[in-house]
Amino acid sequence: ARRSSSRVDASATSERCLDWLKELGLDDAQVKKATAKFPKLLAYKVENNLKPIAQWFVELGMDASQLKKVILGFPQLVSLSLESNLKPSAQWLRDLGLDEVQVAKVIVGKPQVCGYSLEGNLKPTVQWLR
Repeated sequence: ARRSSSRVDASATSERCLDWLKELGLDDAQVKKATAKFPKLLAYKVENNLKPIAQWFVELGMDASQLKKVILGFPQLVSLSLESNLKPSAQWLRDLGLDEVQVAKVIVGKPQVCGYSLEGNLKPTVQWLR
């Protein structure tokens, strides 16, 4: 009984995730593309993972089309921690002198930047460029 219950939970989570992606404005082909790039996307809970990240991006100044572009470009973003990855990455960009609009633009253009290690990748790269 436990096994079938967990399958039902997983199925409900997947369905809710698919619905949420469509609410964001992704069409069927875009949903397929995002889930093909990152199949685990369907395992993330909307209320616990997806909505808080999306809400944070909106607070950062992204509009719906930008959020959609981020999810399509780097669906793995939803696997990143808001506190350990996303917020520190955005703060680091601010510390470089970017304003909120510019931070959002960087993340929309290259969402992978949020997944890079600050100490191991981003900071040394910027130091090298200077």
